[in-house]
Amino acid sequence: MSQPNIVIIMADQLAPHFTSTYGHPVVKTPHLDALAARGMRFDAAYCNSPLCAPSRFSMMSGQLISKIAAYDNASEFSATIPTFAHFLQLMGYRTCLSGKMHFVGPDQLHGFQDRVTTDVYPSDYAWTPNWELPDERIDKWYHNMDSVREAGMAATTFQIEYDDEVCFFAKRKIFDYAKHKQTPFCMVASFIHPHDPYVARPEWWNLYDHDEIDLPTHMLGPEEQDPFSRRLMDGIEASSVAVTDDEIKNARHGYYANTSYFDSKIGELVQTLEEAEVLDNTIIIVTADHGDMLGERGLWYKMNFFEHSTRVPFVVAGPGVIQGVSDNAMSLVDLLPTFLDLAETNDIKRPDLGVELDGRSLVPLFKGKDDKSEAIGEYCAEMTGHPVFMIRRGDFKYVHCDSDPPQLYNVPTDPLEMNNLAGDPAHKELADAFAKEVAETWDGEALRRDVIATQKQRRAIYQAMEKDGSVHWDYNPPREASQEYVRNHMDWTVAAETNRFPPPKRKT
Repeated sequence: MSQPNIVIIMADQLAPHFTSTYGHPVVKTPHLDALAARGMRFDAAYCNSPLCAPSRFSMMSGQLISKIAAYDNASEFSATIPTFAHFLQLMGYRTCLSGKMHFVGPDQLHGFQDRVTTDVYPSDYAWTPNWELPDERIDKWYHNMDSVREAGMAATTFQIEYDDEVCFFAKRKIFDYAKHKQTPFCMVASFIHPHDPYVARPEWWNLYDHDEIDLPTHMLGPEEQDPFSRRLMDGIEASSVAVTDDEIKNARHGYYANTSYFDSKIGELVQTLEEAEVLDNTIIIVTADHGDMLGERGLWYKMNFFEHSTRVPFVVAGPGVIQGVSDNAMSLVDLLPTFLDLAETNDIKRPDLGVELDGRSLVPLFKGKDDKSEAIGEYCAEMTGHPVFMIRRGDFKYVHCDSDPPQLYNVPTDPLEMNNLAGDPAHKELADAFAKEVAETWDGEALRRDVIATQKQRRAIYQAMEKDGSVHWDYNPPREASQEYVRNHMDWTVAAETNRFPPPKRKT
């Protein structure tokens, strides 16, 4: 079997619960539905950290965030950490990134040979939390309730402009690879929607009847929350800024609309792969970096290990993937070993990795074979002062933080996670076993000291970079307009022929 192309289509902050693919009665995601119908849907897929940059760095490296110091949205992704883009390049792939990956630091490629857009967020240390003042808000960049209160329609936003650009350049690059026969290729097309603010163009907003927009299934007030969730409410001001049912419905309406907008980009990219005559040999994966609580439990956005925040959609289709549904727990850290399996042939072997990976290949699951059911999560960012750890194994999820009571849930029987079993005598043996595993796996206090140390270092560097004349790391995509389309140094007939796909048939 030849090496397949690999295309990862990534949403930002998309919980699978809010797609028709995963059974939502209102949200419309027909293109994701179509991929699931001819491939495999994973019903227990998790991010490894419920925050943008840490999740993405873990996914790309195949390592958990505590091993690579990817603690928060201002943690540097070190250039010394190999990624799936490096390994696939060594195995003969052309690698491309179109869109968001939230790389922080001077290395803005991390193995991608072609990067065709800039990022949507800053690449410096501006968004560094302060664990020595865990209860203090940083108003400049902390989430607040404005995204909920100001949801609605707009003709354009920076997010719409960004995602339109991401899709355009991704499609153009797919055709470039087809025209110049640059295969196999691995492309990540990474969009910012449906991430808040929940503002949509009219055609997507009007796709939904506002009266059909559902309210959260279960909402908790500040005094009903566990300690960690209460800190989250305080941090995003949900405990002090009241929102009405109408505002909540508007926010969910905008989110649903932008989910359908993202779904339309899936359709455009799949159509382009088909038109470029590479669809039959392309593995397509649709996923996200984390989810969105969207008002469930009284919480918004992410930054916790409840299902709506930490679970992600994961749909895969392509050669060798059977049609079906898997309820095996897995996580984004499993992508790198999966790609190595997909790329390896009798003639092309995987390179020396030089690192110990934390994930496992999903290829057996793609083929319908049984496999272990496990996902590991870590959170070391804002609104806490201690690391938070999650173990999802089989039916159970265990969450530990040194400063908070433990949590244990049976996810299939309690999907809203309303019944904490950690103090239930019937589950004491299981809870004790999880607690022992956490203590043996992580040194929480040592990790906390390292998080605080890196925060201090990064804040100092950021203050220096803010001085006049500093060079910032934001990526500027190279582009030579003088070499595009038709120019005086070109034969226009040659330009027309070489940039046409399929190429014209020669007349005899």
